[in-house]
Amino acid sequence: MSNPGINNDSGINPFSADCEQCFGLCCAALPYAKSADFAMDKAGGTPCPNLQTDFRCSIHKDLRTKGFRGCAVYECFGAGQKVSQITYAGNNWRDHPALTQEMFEVFPIMQQLHEMLNYLDEALGFEETRPIHKDLQNVLEQTEELTRLNPRSILELNVPAHRAIVNDLLLQASEQVRAKAAPMPNKNQKLQNKIRKGSDLIGANLRGADLRGANLRGALLIASDLRNSDLRMTDLIGADFRDTDLSGADLTGSIFLTQAQVNSAKGDRNTKLPPSVRIPDHW
Repeated sequence: MSNPGINNDSGINPFSADCEQCFGLCCAALPYAKSADFAMDKAGGTPCPNLQTDFRCSIHKDLRTKGFRGCAVYECFGAGQKVSQITYAGNNWRDHPALTQEMFEVFPIMQQLHEMLNYLDEALGFEETRPIHKDLQNVLEQTEELTRLNPRSILELNVPAHRAIVNDLLLQASEQVRAKAAPMPNKNQKLQNKIRKGSDLIGANLRGADLRGANLRGALLIASDLRNSDLRMTDLIGADFRDTDLSGADLTGSIFLTQAQVNSAKGDRNTKLPPSVRIPDHW
C-alpha cells in the first residue's frame, strides 16, 4: 500500500529490507545471545563473523541450518537502507570508522520509526479507517520527517512519546476494522476469556478456533496450535508467532501482520495470508 506521504522513487517497498543498499547494520549494530535463534553470543557494535567485507552474509542461504534462525526472521522495515543511503549519504562505517558508533546507535532508532511507518501506511489502506485518514496521514508524514533528520537530532528523539501518538491512532484503526468482523458463533466462554490483548497463549491448543475480530496485540503465541483457525480481521500487531503452527489457517484481512512474524511461524501451502505477506520459503 504505497502512500503519497512516502518518497519512494526506487520502486522498492520502503518498509522492507533492501540488503543490497545497506551496510550490514543489523549484522553489526545489534546484539544477540546464544539460543535456539542464534548459534553464538554477539555484542552490539561487534560485526558478526559471517559478515563479509562487502556487507553481505556469507551464510545467508543457510541461516536456519547454521543456527541463525533469528537472522532469517529479522525485519528492519527498510531502516537499513535509509540509514545507509540517506542519513549517511552512502558513507559506510568500514571506510569511515569515525561514523561507526553513531551509525550503530542511529540504526535501532530508525528501525522503530520505520516500523511505525509500516503500520501507519497499512492503516491508511483500510476503507474502515477513512474517518481518521487525515490524522493517519499527518502522523505518517511527521514520522517520515523524523527519519530524515540528521544523526544527532535522531539520537535526541523522544521515541516513546512519538510511539504513544502513533499507537493511539493504530488502536483506533484496529477498533474500526475489527468492528466489521462477522459475529463469532460457537465461541465458548472459556476460549473467549483467554483471547485478549497481551494474552499468554504459549503452547495453547487453538486448532480450528474462530478468532475473527479478536484483539491479539502482543499476545504470546509461541508454539501454539492455530491450524485451520480463522484469524480474519484479527489485530496481530506485536504477536509472537515463534514456532506457531499456522497450517491451513486463514489470516486474510488480519491487521498489522508482518513478514517477520510469518517467517518465525510454521505453516503450509494451505495457509491463507494477506497480499502484503508472502509464504516463507521454509514452509
